[in-house]
Amino acid sequence: MTKRLAGFLILLAAIALAAVVAISGIAPRLRARQTLREETDRLAPPPVNVIHPSRAAHAEEIVLPGNIQAFIDAPIYARTNGYLKRWYFDIGARVKSGALLAEIESPEIDQQLRQAREELNTAQANLRLSQLTATRYTNLFKTDSVAKQDVDNAVQDAAAKAATVKSAQANVARLEQMVGFEKICAPFDGIITARKTDVGQLIESGSSGGAARELFHMAAIDRLRVFVNVPQSYSHNAKPGMRVDLTLPEMPGRRFTGTLVRTAGAIDPTTRTLTVEVDVSNTERLLFPGAYAEVHFKIQSSAETLIIPSTSLVFRGKGLRVPVVENGNRISLKAVTAGRDFGNTIEIVTGLSADAAVVANPPDSLVEGEIVRVVPTRQENQVED
Repeated sequence: MTKRLAGFLILLAAIALAAVVAISGIAPRLRARQTLREETDRLAPPPVNVIHPSRAAHAEEIVLPGNIQAFIDAPIYARTNGYLKRWYFDIGARVKSGALLAEIESPEIDQQLRQAREELNTAQANLRLSQLTATRYTNLFKTDSVAKQDVDNAVQDAAAKAATVKSAQANVARLEQMVGFEKICAPFDGIITARKTDVGQLIESGSSGGAARELFHMAAIDRLRVFVNVPQSYSHNAKPGMRVDLTLPEMPGRRFTGTLVRTAGAIDPTTRTLTVEVDVSNTERLLFPGAYAEVHFKIQSSAETLIIPSTSLVFRGKGLRVPVVENGNRISLKAVTAGRDFGNTIEIVTGLSADAAVVANPPDSLVEGEIVRVVPTRQENQVED
């Protein structure tokens, strides 16, 4: 019995040892499998990064391209035909209103004027003779020395000669004006931006049917106009009287102050923009007509709006949506109204709260009510303005 009991105990100990060894090997596997199952369940929902919207600034500066133009810009043409006798100002010259720019020789017009003056003298002499004759006939009629018909003829002849004199005077005045056009004068204070003629060149005024040719080009640059196309979303903020700043790429750091003086009052249906005019003083003459400028508008916003990344927007059949994480892990697609587009960010006017957990870069497959896993980021809760 003793040997049997000892053998049984040894067998039992071996079985127990084998069971311990088996349990110690299986238990870690079971724990690892359970851990893997839990980790798989935890990682099954799609990961998302969330941010919180930031409030839009009440005052904002927008920069738009502008075209600088002279306050007055005019080509100078001749009004009479002839040859250019001489010119007095070249490009870049600053001239005053009425300054003599050039002279034209028009011998035909000069001869026509002399002829017209002589014809006027002849008409005036004929008028004086007719008036004397009419006076004499009128006096003779009082003594019944002449017939009434002769008196009427003399009086009407004097009236006809008077009309002839007026016609001759009008012709002389017309030709004197034509001779006056032989002198080309500046119509306003400004600079000569182009000279397109030279001494001896044939001048055509266009009155004879030929093409008129520009002689000079003038611009008034002490005050300049800047035309800017303002997008429709900012059109109601662009009001006459507001102050704006101009910058030029060739003068970094330098700002020129201007005033918005008028708007077109209508949106261009092609570009959806409003054309506005900004006037800027150019007493230092650092700005040139025809140049490109950047116009800085300071826009005041009265509405409370939010800014989110542009990548947070998703497009669905029912319109624009923003995915928001609610209850820590559930997606809700919020219908929103977008405002101004700033490129990387966009303004949300309605449909979103400031404390919403917005999905920063949602996948296209995201649907309403889907369970997600929020992944923290280094820059977690803010959108840069």
